[in-house]
Formats: sequence, structure tokens, C-alpha cells
Amino acid sequence: MSKKTILLGVGGSIACYKAADIASRLTQAGHNVCVVMTASATEFVSPLTFQTLSRNPVTTGVFDEKESWHPGHIALADSADLLLVAPATANLIAKLACGIADDALTSIALATRAPLLIAPAMNGNMWLHPATRENVTRLTARGARFIGPAEGLLACGYEGIGRLWETQSICDEAVALLSAG
Repeated sequence: MSKKTILLGVGGSIACYKAADIASRLTQAGHNVCVVMTASATEFVSPLTFQTLSRNPVTTGVFDEKESWHPGHIALADSADLLLVAPATANLIAKLACGIADDALTSIALATRAPLLIAPAMNGNMWLHPATRENVTRLTARGARFIGPAEGLLACGYEGIGRLWETQSICDEAVALLSAG
């Protein structure tokens, strides 16, 4: 497979430290990984971590690009072969489902025509809430693919559904989607 551009959207879940492994694995597999972080995600992991692992600048805001007349978030949206959101919080899933574009990641998601793969990570009660279930249904109807969440011990101390899927499986699913397209 030729080198593909994967936009890795990182939401503000404690599981975002695992997104660093995803960025590393996909980069080592020869893909061009461009990371877009929500403001909440930067509270858990530094953008420098993702910049080092992806070998690309990290986008954290809509106005990050200052060197071109062309908005950087639109250029990223246009360049994407896949938008992978991992981890996706309940808040981020709701924004994606409603078309809210109030940060770099959600603006890119609204502007790209690339396939969307979402790997949720959140408290189990949040995942099972009717609003989240409706948002997942809405996104699935639009063609988004979901991988996970998994069951196990959650960061909040609960046991149950809500863990980020295993990183290797997320990467395998991303590569499979790229191969299918």
C-alpha cells in the first residue's frame, strides 16, 4: 500500500496517552500521521509527544497555521485519506454527530471527505446514555465506523464498558479501511 495520510484526532480522555502508541505504530508502518488535539487532550499529553512520534507538527487550534493564506485546518481536511479519532469522548462524539465545529478537530471533521473511524473511551454510564447511543447511531448512519469501546477497569474506578480498544487493533482497522478505499 502506498503512503497514506491519516489524521489522528485526539480527544480529552485519560486514554489519550494510548493515542501516542497509535501515532507511533502508524508512522512506523509508513503512513503520514498528522495529529490534531483538542484543548482537553493537551491537558493529558503534550503536543510535543505527538510531534516527535508522528514527525509532523501537531494542530491544536484552528488558527495554528500562520504562514499561508490557505487555512491549515482545511488543508489537513483535504489531504486526509482517513480521519481516525482516538480516543473519542462523549462530548466529541456529540459534536461530530451534531456538526459542531468549534475547534480544529471538529472543523476538520466537518470539512473532510475522508472516511471516519472512531475509537470511543469514556465512563460506561456515559457510553450507555441514550444521548450517546443516539449520536453513535447518527454517525453510523452517515458512514462513520466505530471500534470499541472495550470492557475492563476504567480510569474512573468503574469496571465495565468504556475502555479504549487495544491500540494494535485500532491501527489494524485503520489500515484495513485505507486498503478498502
